[in-house]
Amino acid sequence: MKRKRTHPLSEQEIDERVIAQASDPSAWEPPVRVRQQKAASVPLPPGLAARAEFFAKLHRDQGLSSWLQRVVEERLDLEEAALASLKRQLARKRNPQPA
Repeated sequence: MKRKRTHPLSEQEIDERVIAQASDPSAWEPPVRVRQQKAASVPLPPGLAARAEFFAKLHRDQGLSSWLQRVVEERLDLEEAALASLKRQLARKRNPQPA
Protein backbone atom coordinates (compact mmCIF):
# COMPACT_ATOMS: atom_id res chain seq x y z
CA MET A 1 0.00 0.00 0.00
CA LYS A 2 1.31 3.43 -0.95
CA ARG A 3 1.63 6.06 1.73
CA LYS A 4 0.05 9.42 1.08
CA ARG A 5 2.29 12.43 1.26
CA THR A 6 1.79 14.51 4.36
CA HIS A 7 3.38 17.63 2.87
CA PRO A 8 2.73 19.28 -0.50
CA LEU A 9 5.16 18.66 -3.33
CA SER A 10 7.83 21.26 -3.89
CA GLU A 11 7.96 23.07 -7.19
CA GLN A 12 11.04 21.06 -8.18
CA GLU A 13 9.30 17.75 -7.36
CA ILE A 14 6.30 18.77 -9.48
CA ASP A 15 8.59 19.74 -12.36
CA GLU A 16 10.39 16.39 -12.16
CA ARG A 17 7.11 14.44 -12.27
CA VAL A 18 5.75 16.47 -15.17
CA ILE A 19 8.98 16.01 -17.16
CA ALA A 20 8.97 12.27 -16.43
CA GLN A 21 5.34 11.89 -17.59
CA ALA A 22 5.43 14.38 -20.46
CA SER A 23 5.77 11.80 -23.21
CA ASP A 24 3.34 9.28 -21.63
CA PRO A 25 -0.15 9.95 -23.06
CA SER A 26 -1.82 7.76 -20.41
CA ALA A 27 -0.56 10.08 -17.66
CA TRP A 28 -2.61 12.99 -18.98
CA GLU A 29 -6.31 13.72 -18.85
CA PRO A 30 -8.10 14.63 -22.07
CA PRO A 31 -7.65 18.28 -23.03
CA VAL A 32 -10.22 20.73 -21.71
CA ARG A 33 -11.98 22.79 -24.36
CA VAL A 34 -12.91 26.33 -23.40
CA ARG A 35 -14.99 28.62 -25.56
CA GLN A 36 -14.52 32.33 -25.30
CA GLN A 37 -17.75 34.20 -24.70
CA LYS A 38 -18.87 36.29 -27.61
CA ALA A 39 -19.11 39.98 -27.01
CA ALA A 40 -22.63 41.35 -26.82
CA SER A 41 -23.75 43.68 -29.54
CA VAL A 42 -25.90 46.58 -28.43
CA PRO A 43 -27.37 48.71 -31.20
CA LEU A 44 -27.19 52.46 -30.60
CA PRO A 45 -29.00 55.14 -32.56
CA PRO A 46 -26.54 57.10 -34.72
CA GLY A 47 -26.91 60.30 -32.70
CA LEU A 48 -26.22 58.53 -29.40
CA ALA A 49 -23.24 56.69 -30.92
CA ALA A 50 -21.79 59.99 -32.17
CA ARG A 51 -22.18 61.60 -28.72
CA ALA A 52 -20.57 58.59 -27.05
CA GLU A 53 -17.69 58.64 -29.52
CA PHE A 54 -17.14 62.35 -28.80
CA PHE A 55 -16.84 61.67 -25.06
CA ALA A 56 -14.59 58.66 -25.63
CA LYS A 57 -12.21 60.94 -27.53
CA LEU A 58 -12.58 63.70 -24.95
CA HIS A 59 -11.56 61.26 -22.21
CA ARG A 60 -8.71 60.03 -24.42
CA ASP A 61 -9.91 56.46 -24.14
CA GLN A 62 -8.60 53.69 -26.39
CA GLY A 63 -11.82 53.69 -28.36
CA LEU A 64 -15.57 53.85 -28.20
CA SER A 65 -15.93 50.23 -27.12
CA SER A 66 -13.56 50.50 -24.14
CA TRP A 67 -15.10 53.83 -23.08
CA LEU A 68 -18.62 52.38 -23.22
CA GLN A 69 -17.50 49.36 -21.20
CA ARG A 70 -16.01 51.61 -18.51
CA VAL A 71 -19.13 53.82 -18.39
CA VAL A 72 -21.46 50.83 -18.13
CA GLU A 73 -19.31 49.26 -15.37
CA GLU A 74 -19.34 52.55 -13.43
CA ARG A 75 -23.10 52.86 -13.83
CA LEU A 76 -23.66 49.28 -12.70
CA ASP A 77 -21.52 49.93 -9.61
CA LEU A 78 -23.70 52.96 -8.80
CA GLU A 79 -26.92 50.99 -9.36
CA GLU A 80 -25.71 48.10 -7.17
CA ALA A 81 -24.72 50.51 -4.39
CA ALA A 82 -28.12 52.23 -4.57
CA LEU A 83 -29.89 48.86 -4.43
CA ALA A 84 -27.83 47.74 -1.42
CA SER A 85 -28.63 51.01 0.36
CA LEU A 86 -32.34 50.62 -0.38
CA LYS A 87 -32.29 47.06 0.96
CA ARG A 88 -30.64 48.26 4.19
CA GLN A 89 -33.25 51.01 4.58
CA LEU A 90 -36.10 48.55 4.04
CA ALA A 91 -34.58 46.09 6.51
CA ARG A 92 -34.33 48.86 9.16
CA LYS A 93 -37.97 49.82 8.61
CA ARG A 94 -39.11 46.21 8.95
CA ASN A 95 -36.91 45.46 11.99
CA PRO A 96 -36.42 48.68 13.93
CA GLN A 97 -33.78 48.52 16.64
CA PRO A 98 -35.03 49.24 20.16
CA ALA A 99 -33.68 52.48 21.58
